[in-house]
Amino acid sequence: MSAKVERNSANPLYKQLVARIRAEIENGVYEIDSRIPSEQELCEKYEVSRITVRKALEELSEEGLLVRRQGKGTFVSVPSMEIDVKPITSFHDACRLVGRVASSKVLGARSVKATKEDVIELKVSSESRVVEIDRLRYADDEPVILERNHFSFVYSYLLESDLRGSLYSLLRSYGIEPSKASHDVSLISADENKASLLGIEVGSPLLFLHEVIYDQKGRPLHISHQYIRGDKFTLKL
Repeated sequence: MSAKVERNSANPLYKQLVARIRAEIENGVYEIDSRIPSEQELCEKYEVSRITVRKALEELSEEGLLVRRQGKGTFVSVPSMEIDVKPITSFHDACRLVGRVASSKVLGARSVKATKEDVIELKVSSESRVVEIDRLRYADDEPVILERNHFSFVYSYLLESDLRGSLYSLLRSYGIEPSKASHDVSLISADENKASLLGIEVGSPLLFLHEVIYDQKGRPLHISHQYIRGDKFTLKL
């Protein structure tokens, strides 16, 4: 198939270019997470104007097939992972289901004074202390989720544990089974700190997932605040 677009076609040039680039992505000409040719190179390859190229790239970016990285170029998007929040699924399991490797960096683990939210959702007293765990979650060595978990001080042994793996696997070793959860999802913009940790631009969209997880006896187990890269994940509610 010729690289040139059909100038006598009723189909707009940029639409033809969208179809050509999409087909090349699907056929592996441009591999996932690879950089596609520059705007000038695409102009020369398809013999179209820069305006046509830009309109095509914008449409493919809106579809989620391409992503622009400031100062680096335009890349084929890595397919987003789906998190089904209805069942209790660990991040490690979610990654494994799509063939990706999960890992975690512990940013902090400490005892802190219970917040008003802890008092209401963990059912602890206002004088209590809780276990606070901050972690950065990676899929195939790429940072994708920033999370903060609060546990009642019944689980203070977590402070002496290796927190780089699955917390749920660790809890199960103590006979604790995460059973159900309540969820609240919203869309926020990444501030400077979150953007730096997640390797994205300030203002990039983040999914904010607030969960209260309960154990097998219906008791509050922990509160989770997760800041999830919107370009890497979709949430199934």
